[in-house]
Amino acid sequence: MRKKKPVIIGVAGGSGSGKTSVTKAIQNRFVNQSVLVIEQDYYYKDQSDIPMEERLQTNYDHPLAFDNDLLVHHIKQLLEDKIVDKPVYDYTMHTRSEQVIPMEPRDVIIIEGILILDEPQLMELMDIKVFVDTDADLRIIRRLLRDINERGRSIDSVINQYIQTVRPAHLQFIEPSKRYADVIIPEGGQNVVAIDLLATKIEKVLEGEKTN
Repeated sequence: MRKKKPVIIGVAGGSGSGKTSVTKAIQNRFVNQSVLVIEQDYYYKDQSDIPMEERLQTNYDHPLAFDNDLLVHHIKQLLEDKIVDKPVYDYTMHTRSEQVIPMEPRDVIIIEGILILDEPQLMELMDIKVFVDTDADLRIIRRLLRDINERGRSIDSVINQYIQTVRPAHLQFIEPSKRYADVIIPEGGQNVVAIDLLATKIEKVLEGEKTN
């Protein structure tokens, strides 16, 4: 049984903002502690009970696309020192696959996702809330490169999705959630000063000091 409650850090921000870079920077700074990363986009809702044509209309940038109840449940189980099975989402079938990834409790738990600061139940569990704030032009370029190189998509499809769903969702849900952050990091993991300040704060929490 763990002696101390794990430190829970939420890393939010728009698509392509640099959340993953910040998360990796935190992991690199705390190599002496065990760190677990939980990505919100593993927790898209299961859609196996609806027809494929309806699944294809899913807006993955909308809060209703996520099964946050399951995510909250899993985090609470980790806090109770229990192992949980993280779901895996199959983007080709637009639903969950049968595969799961076992997750064990760790000293530091990082929850990463575009809408984690839009969900009160998740925020209640966080010791530190971070928002990665990056200009829209950089975010769309990063998303464009990622989706073309890693997901085999066309330029037109990425741009159309950005205009129709990504940008509206960012303005309506993601950008307003920034006000709940304890720490705002401009430009992601390249901001060494902000990462240093964040690391110092995490160290204090690990040492048992209360967060503000």
